[in-house]
Amino acid sequence: MVFTLHRYIFRELLKVFVPAALALTLILSLGSILRPVQEYGVGPRQVVHLMGYFLPIALTFVLPMAALFAAALVYGRFASDNELDTCRASGICLLTLIYPGLTLAIIVAIANLILSFHVVPTFVHRAESALKADAKQILFRNIQRKGFYKLPPEGQYVIYADQANLKNDTLSGVVVAEVKHNEIQNIVTAENAKINFNPHERFNEVQITAYNTYKIGAEDEGGFSAEWLPLTMEFGSLLGDDIKFKKIGEMKEIRDVDLMLFYPIAKSARGIYAQFTVESLAEDIADRITDEPGSFYKLHSAEKFVEFTASHCSAGDGKEVELSGEVVVVEYDTAGKQRLRTLQCEKASLHLEGDEMAPTLTMELYNPTWHRVEGPEGLAMGWLRIRGLIMPKAVRDVTNKFATEDGLDAKKLASQSALQKEPSSKLKGLQNKLQETIRNTLAEIEAEIHSRLVFGIGCVSLIMIGIGLGIIFRGGHLLSAFGASSVPAAVLIVCIMMGKNITKNPKVQTGSGIILMWAGLVFLSLLAVGIYHRLLKN
Repeated sequence: MVFTLHRYIFRELLKVFVPAALALTLILSLGSILRPVQEYGVGPRQVVHLMGYFLPIALTFVLPMAALFAAALVYGRFASDNELDTCRASGICLLTLIYPGLTLAIIVAIANLILSFHVVPTFVHRAESALKADAKQILFRNIQRKGFYKLPPEGQYVIYADQANLKNDTLSGVVVAEVKHNEIQNIVTAENAKINFNPHERFNEVQITAYNTYKIGAEDEGGFSAEWLPLTMEFGSLLGDDIKFKKIGEMKEIRDVDLMLFYPIAKSARGIYAQFTVESLAEDIADRITDEPGSFYKLHSAEKFVEFTASHCSAGDGKEVELSGEVVVVEYDTAGKQRLRTLQCEKASLHLEGDEMAPTLTMELYNPTWHRVEGPEGLAMGWLRIRGLIMPKAVRDVTNKFATEDGLDAKKLASQSALQKEPSSKLKGLQNKLQETIRNTLAEIEAEIHSRLVFGIGCVSLIMIGIGLGIIFRGGHLLSAFGASSVPAAVLIVCIMMGKNITKNPKVQTGSGIILMWAGLVFLSLLAVGIYHRLLKN
């Protein structure tokens, strides 16, 4: 008889739980894709796929609320129809009658933990992969709709175009603006451009080959023109590489094994490594050409080697070494026996290009004059480039102190410097930013793990409170119990959110926020115990 009664109550719970879960899931799934649709301009086919990928995220919040609604409604109706009194008069204990609700609560709690720790991160990464696979269509569709597109994640590069042809991967009437700190740094205009996407594990590399270009820099009086100009940009994460979308195993691996597994930390560390390289190279060049007047600094490439001297040498704001004053560059053949040409100018620079861990150097000379040993002299308007120069061994030896077999040591990069002189303010700023990123990431991992545990386990207490309040409010409206049950749920969510914010606050101990989260769960458990104590007493 008791088994039949349990099956009857559980069936009634499912009749309410399943439709409520489906309705709420549909509403939240539609809401979750609004941002990608608005920001990235995804097409109808992508919308359908995104709804499927965002479904687990919606279920994480929907299942507890649907179960709470079903428990309060079914047990409230069960009590208001005097079925509860009939069962108790037959000698069936109240605690026996709530077994179906307790079973549903445990199932929902387990499902919530599995979803939050494993399923949601997997589907978010699939959504990210789907969006990256359609990155080219997203870029062209946004330009066709709005006339411009900001490359994510930070919108550092903005591409404007009059026309976009997806079939030929070309843009017409192109303007590419580089924006930093809400200020335009460089502008490149072109009659047309060819777009190529090179996929990487964590981002897409956008290569724009612009034809008939004209470039203007923020600090340049004019600009320079060229027949074609290659631009390489990073099309970053569309949904954001966030700790809240990591699996439990990934979070523990980042925390305990290697911080560089978290892309924001790896990207910041590579930026510091590049700045180390630039400043080490600037030091090495300055020591050679300033301590020994008239001496030249040598750089090799696969096809030639160059030697140069300058009046002044310093590390620039970007990934470059700035040369100024009287700059003289001499090019030789591979053997170094034959002088090819001599170039002179007042402004030049050495840029890091390619992988930060193994970069090559590109020398740029502004409006240089040149002459050959046996040949004509001339003036090159704009920037003249010498590509593919190899980093000197002395500089590699200095920077390799921060390299490991698998990459870089983020903690060492954040706190140490291998420079002989005082690090620049920019390098110190990058180090401070990396330290802050590491600290925030570790705190966020702790907060995320505990918040998922608290919310998952708290589902049991929430649903049990809903059952108890449904029985207590049986004389009122059927939705009164659900409304009253939502108050403890709100308290738990507030405690979790406040605890996460406190944990991320560097001025507060991490344990304080975690204690607050678990305090919310303890409050719910005590409230549930108090409700059932009252029911059993009466």
